[in-house]
Amino acid sequence: MSHRIQRLKVSENKRFLVHEDDSPFFWLADTAWELFHRLNREEAELYLSNRAERKFTVIQAVGLAEHEGLTTGNAFGRFPLKTNEDGQYDPLLPDLDGEYSYWQHVDYIIDLAAEHGLYIAFLPTWGDKYNQMWGKGPEVFHSGNARQYGQWLGDRYKEKTNLIWVLGGDRPQHTREHFDIICSMAEGLREGDGGAHLMTFHPPGAQSSSLHMHNEPWLAFNMIQSGHHEWIRTNYDKVAADYHREPIKPVVDGEPCYEDHPINFKADNGYFDADDVRKAAYHAVFAGAFGHTYGHHSIWSMTTEPDTYFIMSWQDAILRPGAEQMTHLRSLMESRPFLERIPDQSLIAENYSGANRMTAARGERYAMIYSPNGIPFRAVMGKIRGNTVKASWLDPRTGAWKDNGEYPNRGEVHFHPPTSGRDGDWILVLDGME
Repeated sequence: MSHRIQRLKVSENKRFLVHEDDSPFFWLADTAWELFHRLNREEAELYLSNRAERKFTVIQAVGLAEHEGLTTGNAFGRFPLKTNEDGQYDPLLPDLDGEYSYWQHVDYIIDLAAEHGLYIAFLPTWGDKYNQMWGKGPEVFHSGNARQYGQWLGDRYKEKTNLIWVLGGDRPQHTREHFDIICSMAEGLREGDGGAHLMTFHPPGAQSSSLHMHNEPWLAFNMIQSGHHEWIRTNYDKVAADYHREPIKPVVDGEPCYEDHPINFKADNGYFDADDVRKAAYHAVFAGAFGHTYGHHSIWSMTTEPDTYFIMSWQDAILRPGAEQMTHLRSLMESRPFLERIPDQSLIAENYSGANRMTAARGERYAMIYSPNGIPFRAVMGKIRGNTVKASWLDPRTGAWKDNGEYPNRGEVHFHPPTSGRDGDWILVLDGME
């Protein structure tokens, strides 16, 4: 029996996820799409313990994985699906034979994650298994077997409290059949687990689940893939658009630029670094996201043989600075009243554009402004309660705080971050005082 951690639900105000007892939950996810497919048990322990130490709360992983997930075996040489009488991989013939079957290994990793206090955001399949627009495929789903596969998965994992279902898998919906597959699988999951787990949808790059799925009754929250194309982070626009959609649903950027990923998929452009992933994280959360997903190019793929596209092994990648620095984001969000946080760009008297665009959020007695390159700015006072405000700078690289004095809570105040330039981002935190 796995370690029991609380199930998740949507908060009463529809903006956040919370535990069963209504305590706040900060989604700090890592992207480990190939976790089930490529790691053995000892490797899974190394990976999951590392992520737990860095205060991650969610691991995003795929049942039928992208990298030839149907046609190459897992760490034990086992395949997720058996072939039917026509020689085709069949979603209704899962490999369940013996102690080291493919799905027993998935069970083991889900339970191991729970022991580390981690949730699994579980994709039943990668998108190339129903829309082989690119990738290896093969396509094995239609609406009928998608529903049955969903029922089987939902029933198998209905007692696991550390799961969130994620439909989709990085492919667009082009035909009626594609929509039917997704919605049928969602219905099957719900029939199988009795509604025990939250459910969302992982879209293609530069899209959100809201494009097609916002009004689906099974969609508990929206997931964005801001992706790996843009040199400058603009995911705040996508988050804000979903934040203001009706009916209200929580939103998260489930796949921003990955650390050490080639910019726009071309190694000649160089690679995203810790500065890029920090900007994506703070912009998303300050624009209204309930949490954030980090990713590393060599971790999602569980790379063991580096090249110019995957430039290090996953074992080296788990030690990269961007992941370590996500800890400070979670600590900041949990250091102030959590469920009252709202985005409020009016805290910034005059915003910049492009790479210097700032984002801001506040609660009743606190405010936070993110300056991505340390450019000076004017903050608008009087937005939070208190006669005076205490100002502090948070260094998102180290988690260190710098006191910046007290100010009357009225008018505008000019702030000058401690450093500026690339890798010179800072968070101004204002706390209202009587």
